[in-house]
Amino acid sequence: MSILAIDAGTTGVTAVVVTPDGRIQATGYQEFRQHFPQPGWVEHSAEDIWQATIEATREVLTKVDQSDLTAIGITNQRETIVLWDRETLGSPRRAIVWQDRRTADICDRLREGGHEDRVAELTGLRLDPYFSGTKLMWLAENEPHTWALVQSGRYAVGTVESYLIARMTRGTWHVTDVSNACRTLLFDLEAGDWSDELCELFGVPRDALPDLVPNWGEVAPTDPKVFLGLSLPIAGIAGDQQSALFGQTCFDEGESKCTYGTGSFILTNTGSSVVRSDAGLLSTAAWRSPAGEMTYALEGAIFVTGSAVQWLRDGLQIVGNAAETAAIASTVEDTDGVVFVPALTGLGAPHWDPHARGMIIGITRGTTRAHIVRATLEAIAFEVRDVLETLPELKTLRVDGGASANDFLCQLQADHVGRAVERPEIVETTALGAAFLAGLGTGVWESADDLRETWALDRRFEPGGDREALDACYARWGEAVERSKGWARS
Repeated sequence: MSILAIDAGTTGVTAVVVTPDGRIQATGYQEFRQHFPQPGWVEHSAEDIWQATIEATREVLTKVDQSDLTAIGITNQRETIVLWDRETLGSPRRAIVWQDRRTADICDRLREGGHEDRVAELTGLRLDPYFSGTKLMWLAENEPHTWALVQSGRYAVGTVESYLIARMTRGTWHVTDVSNACRTLLFDLEAGDWSDELCELFGVPRDALPDLVPNWGEVAPTDPKVFLGLSLPIAGIAGDQQSALFGQTCFDEGESKCTYGTGSFILTNTGSSVVRSDAGLLSTAAWRSPAGEMTYALEGAIFVTGSAVQWLRDGLQIVGNAAETAAIASTVEDTDGVVFVPALTGLGAPHWDPHARGMIIGITRGTTRAHIVRATLEAIAFEVRDVLETLPELKTLRVDGGASANDFLCQLQADHVGRAVERPEIVETTALGAAFLAGLGTGVWESADDLRETWALDRRFEPGGDREALDACYARWGEAVERSKGWARS
């Protein structure tokens, strides 16, 4: 009765097997290559994503009894756009990743055309390169031969989970769920369906888009000839952040979580109501039940947090791995005035400036790598505080994702937001959420109450520190953020 969950993230694919008591029995992982063809552009090879999925799954299958597997849950990086040939399943070009900033001018043009208010009204989002619709508009304008095959019906359009399901079912199914669809700028949030008006605005043929299915329940069977001999129902689908909200069992209105991944994402369950924010948060779909009941959320999307640490490792090569950042940062009492704004792909919530760029300021001859590493961890805490400042009712924050294993960061976060931070025993809640959805869809768990019983606290970080000093550091951060804005326009 175990569940295979596949988490197709931004830098790699994780496959886990989850047991009925909510425990992760085994894990497989495969990283894939990042492509940066121009400044501000980020792409992935769709075939690389598929092969990473195969390899991660193959690894985890060697560690478990395959006969115990009941279903598959899939969660994925959202907003990334993939095109593929409906017949061959090959992709004519690399996927354009959610971090990609190439459509900033298109967003400006649409904004100047007076479209932003209507887009926000229908989608709960804003005009920003983060979302999928402007990526598709860019393809239509810059790669007309490719786009002609989308218009003719030869090429399918979808987000990563749609592509993986197509590959797993040998092209038989072209589906998505509301948590992914609502991030495309093509989905009417309150109607719960694709919007003809938005498809027309962005020039996307509705027939190219996937069919909408519930977040749990048997959707499609995998084809054993193409997916490692597995013939299992795909029974749970959700975008990574909504999946983490589900994995943290935040089923009640007002419950919140923060996932530290490539970026950081704060989601608060708003129940059956679409709640609008005047403070830069997004209104989004959380999930839809097989009965058609919608659950919504408010989201603060921060683009670069964990990937800033990755940049320290791969770009600057001043750390060997993410795990050692806590020890390095602890060797200095503070950053000695260094502030890092990791706007490496622009700024997300609550600032929303695609033209912002990364900045390290305050460097002197006395600056060491420890100061820069500490400034990076502080920046992550500051970015999350920026969002949480707009949620005054929040009492406790549940955290997850890779960086939540960093005690130094969790304590820093609690100190800066002035609220307790709770870390569960299982921090891979994105994959866990996908497993929960698939298990709920196949009867492994009967209800949300059953799932709540599997959540267990690892550690609770209580806020402390000198409030005046913390606020002064945060104010200095705010000054640096303002200096980073608009840089790509210069």
